Amino acid sequence: MCIDTCISKAACISLAAVVMAAFQPGAVQAASDSERLEKLEKAVEQLQKRNTELEQEVHRLKSSTASTSSTGGDRTKTKVASDGKTYVEKNVATEEKTPVFVVPAGPEFRLTLGGYIQVNFEDGDVSAFEGRFGLTALKDRFRLRRARINLTGDFAEQFDFKVEGDFENSDGISSNRTDFSGTDIFINWHAIPEANIKAGQWKAPFGLEQLMPDPTLLTIERSLPTGAITPERQIGVQIWGKPFTNLWPQQKDLLTYYAGIFNGNGRNTTVNDNNNFMYVGRLELLPFKGKIFGQASSLKLGADILNSRDDKGTNISQSLNLLVNADGSLSPFTLPGADERTAWSVDAWLNIGPFDLIGEYFQEDVDGRTVSGVAPGFANFEPSGWYVLGGYYLIPKKLQAVVKWEALNPGQFGNDGIHSITGGLNYYIHGDSIKVMANYVHTWSDFREARPGIGDDQFDEVIMRLQLMF
Repeated sequence: MCIDTCISKAACISLAAVVMAAFQPGAVQAASDSERLEKLEKAVEQLQKRNTELEQEVHRLKSSTASTSSTGGDRTKTKVASDGKTYVEKNVATEEKTPVFVVPAGPEFRLTLGGYIQVNFEDGDVSAFEGRFGLTALKDRFRLRRARINLTGDFAEQFDFKVEGDFENSDGISSNRTDFSGTDIFINWHAIPEANIKAGQWKAPFGLEQLMPDPTLLTIERSLPTGAITPERQIGVQIWGKPFTNLWPQQKDLLTYYAGIFNGNGRNTTVNDNNNFMYVGRLELLPFKGKIFGQASSLKLGADILNSRDDKGTNISQSLNLLVNADGSLSPFTLPGADERTAWSVDAWLNIGPFDLIGEYFQEDVDGRTVSGVAPGFANFEPSGWYVLGGYYLIPKKLQAVVKWEALNPGQFGNDGIHSITGGLNYYIHGDSIKVMANYVHTWSDFREARPGIGDDQFDEVIMRLQLMF
């Protein structure tokens, strides 16, 4: 009804305008009767044409309104009422829901929500390359490897932060169960690129492979020496930066340093194991970044140092396993007494277009300490390990072949080493955001090979992973 009225008013206004134009006083004096009639006929013709156009527009608007009503535009819903004997349906008006959106509660100018999910299928001698065989053997399984959600943000006052948790952590609960707990939780002040200050919980700066983000790894799992010797996540404070950012802007990435002080007894803890701290440092050098054979290329070198004085009950292999069991398998090394340990490592990463070559070597000295007359309860030992990894894109940015050779010498018995060779394919559906990985791992134990009768010394496993980042 409203649309029709508007059209009628528009038609009347148009007719009045045309008639007034046709019968202006100057025109009456200057034109004959025949000329006036001709103008009037043209005006009526134009008006009829305009009226037809308006009628078509009315029809289109009515059709659009009817369509909206049929799809719920009338803001009503059917409600069924009953008096115990019969049911009656009637339309009732519904309130329009307001949109839901999230805004920062503080003065952040950037707030980002993200996360990722990794699902594994593991078959064969599951995790044998991590020393899990014999007494610590695992069965075939589907495994929700990681399920993390994180929130990052920046403040205009030169602070940034990250809060991340994992639904697949097992901190402080049964080893066969998982629970939600924190991974990275920190605040970073970045006003001075040469000297950022970071406080909270994150990975202590030790080990190239350990510091690589989980979704970007070229093999499904990290190497055994990385998990056995590196400190993983710790609670503490760190200064880090790029010294040449302003001094030599063209080479700002040439050198990066990290120096941190941490509790040293792992993540998600409320107490330190003693009054001593873990000291960790890392240097990264990027001596070359350019082109080789027309391909984007780079060479990155790194070195790490760590020192910590730990008390009884501290796990010094927080990511994986280091303690050699009676059958040659490995378990986490929880100290039976106090110790002082010093570790160091060196690493290199060469990239030439579709080709990557990565290598890393670790060495650690674990020496017992007598505290208040109590002996450490274990002999000094020197674990060491290494890995070499190569990757090549068979199809650029889509299909990648990888191979890795690794070895760990726990240093607690003669011939107690564990070696593995991994071969795999990575298919990048949408970069690292959606990725499918498949690995075949062959492992052998020097301990078992030197002691016939304990059990098999050769192990094989197939691992597959589906990864999705959001």
